[in-house]
Amino acid sequence: MCRDGAVWPGLLLLLGVLPVQWLVALPPRWLCLATVAAAGTLVWRGGYARMLGWCLLGFAWACWRGGGAMDARLPRELEGQDIQVVGTVADLPQARADATAFLLAVESAAWRDAPLDLHGRLRVNWYEGAPALAPCSRWHLTVRVKRPRGLVNPGGGDGERGALERGLVATGYVRSHGGEKGAAPAFCVDGLRDAISRAIGARIAEPRAAAFVRALAVGDTRGLTAQDWEVARANGISHLIAISGFHVGVAAIFGAWLARLFYACFPGWALRVPRPPVEAISALLLATLYSALAGFGLPTSRTLLMIATVALARCLRRPAHGLQSLSLALLAVLLFDPLCVLSGGFWLSFVGVALLMLCMDGRRQGWRGFLHELTATQLLMSVALLPLTLWFFGQASLVGALSNLVAVPLVSLVIVPITLAGVLLLGLWPPLAAPLLWLAGQLARAQWWLLDHMAGWPGAHWYLPEVRLWALLLAMLGALWLFAPRGAPVRWLGGLLCLPLLFPAREPPAPGGFQLWMLDVGQGLSVLVRTRHHALLYDAGARYPSDYDLGEAAVLPSIHALGLTRLDLLVASHADNDHAGGIPAVAAAFPSAARYSGEPERLPIGMAPCAAGQSWSWDGVEIRVLPSGSPTGASNDRSCVLLVEGRGGRALLTGDITARIEPAVAAALSGGPPLVLVVPHHGSRSSSSAAFIEAVAPSQALVSSGWRNRFRHPHPRVIERYEQAGVPWLNTATAGAIQVDAPPDGPPRVTAQWRQRQSRYWRE
Repeated sequence: MCRDGAVWPGLLLLLGVLPVQWLVALPPRWLCLATVAAAGTLVWRGGYARMLGWCLLGFAWACWRGGGAMDARLPRELEGQDIQVVGTVADLPQARADATAFLLAVESAAWRDAPLDLHGRLRVNWYEGAPALAPCSRWHLTVRVKRPRGLVNPGGGDGERGALERGLVATGYVRSHGGEKGAAPAFCVDGLRDAISRAIGARIAEPRAAAFVRALAVGDTRGLTAQDWEVARANGISHLIAISGFHVGVAAIFGAWLARLFYACFPGWALRVPRPPVEAISALLLATLYSALAGFGLPTSRTLLMIATVALARCLRRPAHGLQSLSLALLAVLLFDPLCVLSGGFWLSFVGVALLMLCMDGRRQGWRGFLHELTATQLLMSVALLPLTLWFFGQASLVGALSNLVAVPLVSLVIVPITLAGVLLLGLWPPLAAPLLWLAGQLARAQWWLLDHMAGWPGAHWYLPEVRLWALLLAMLGALWLFAPRGAPVRWLGGLLCLPLLFPAREPPAPGGFQLWMLDVGQGLSVLVRTRHHALLYDAGARYPSDYDLGEAAVLPSIHALGLTRLDLLVASHADNDHAGGIPAVAAAFPSAARYSGEPERLPIGMAPCAAGQSWSWDGVEIRVLPSGSPTGASNDRSCVLLVEGRGGRALLTGDITARIEPAVAAALSGGPPLVLVVPHHGSRSSSSAAFIEAVAPSQALVSSGWRNRFRHPHPRVIERYEQAGVPWLNTATAGAIQVDAPPDGPPRVTAQWRQRQSRYWRE
């Protein structure tokens, strides 16, 4: 091995862990054990065999941990069943308008009075009559459960991957409870966090400023609204909200400075105890205390482990600097939890630090050097990490460099120290804590004022088509080249390697053809239709009392990921929440789109009424409004029904019409190319009559419904009718988003099912 061999184990272990995250199924446990034995032998032999050994060890360890996490999930046969659990409330419960949401750490479980081997964390909602849940309180609950499951769309987040990373074994809601089975422990970290959070709220009058200070002090983000997070994303400062890994690092630096201050005041101690180990222990101690205030969340625990690794090397007097320290930290983090590679924060933190080490020379001195390093660091972190940000989050902020230039010093060097001093004085001298927390609140208020203005600047929200892996790798290489130290040849050429990020992921359809995506929005509907130069959105899913808006969370990311920059037509079939709840969010993002609805008077935004005979002609594709219910009829039957007709295929978008309206819709259809049918009313028994299916004669039926939804859509009798008619059908509940291509010279065909297209071992 080379002199810098200490750099390689962490990187080689990472190279072994990564391929596992692309597997559709994991190997059996016996094979993992055999691989570990082979890896140990190769590492022991040394030389180049050792490098292969580290890779094999990473592969086997990631398979073992991933398999264990999947095995810990709720057994499939118990989905939709009521189980009895005894557990403690973990983290900080969140009381919403519709329910109280909390994590329950399971101590024991039973099903039908038989013990159940279920351990881990449940994500639970308590909808009716929820008491004030105290952190760490112990409860005996009956919970209806299912395995973790998320929506799967182009550009959307992966809820099942997140559940695996966070150790969630099931989700559910409370059916009944047997009461509290014992008081909270005498000391509870989450209870202390809750008490500090309430004390801060009592001393800062302005709610938004109080929420920000609570987030920085104890990681309590419950008071931050969806709009606050949107402003943070627009400014690229989400990493500064709550106790992030960055702030734990700042706490460690302050701990080291405190040790230096002690030795400056008492220099004689250096003759008894060397200063470097004391600095390391002080840094680790303060970082640990600060991480405890965050409840030892994943980002803070990861950073704490990195700090502990470096501190241990200092205490053992083992010289490890720069990339060696980073590799040791990487090795420790991956050995502790190889599933952390599923997190965007893992990559942003390690890649960001590595780029700083490789690209910042640190040779400038004085205040000018400090200002140069500060500005150059923010430019490097904001620009060089753009590809990774787009890969994980689907959007980035072009004003982030300027926002962070102001926000990072203000938050980390001013607001956080003042907040921590105020928290410390809450226990030592409460009267003195109030002015410090008030000052922190005023600074937070001023910061929000600035961020609100910058969020409206051009480039604050920057979207690109879904990033492909090869384009990401080229862009990261280009960023390294672009920001390389002086002396690197033609650094500006590194910018050319970033250009593939700008290329659209998919070619638009040819004139006379169209593409259709039925998005996965759970128990709701959203259909996106694209012609050569135009786009139509039909419905946008639901918005829930918890402020979870599928228009914002699922529909808009899909539109951006598919490379669409505008909508020409926005249609809400009718006003039911599962169809129109997300419409306002989409309308706000695309204000120039024409808006129509079958029930415009019931919607919160202005929309024109649909009228039979309305039509649009786009790129050789005709879109027509077909007859539906009367203005005084039932809501479902007033759905605006659209027919999209290209040269080679058609699509019928039916909303929630029932069998009463289906004859009129069928009568308005004339002969034409093969037709793709959006199954009416999610496959409800009140629709899709046998006569309608026969009259429409679809070549493909698409159902939009939620997994294990309470309406039991699609109804088995409806599915039987389609199967008896020989019509193939797909359901977003099992297929995820569904893509249909209707070329001008051939029949429409299903070209992608996102749940199968992006198969991974953690996906249901």
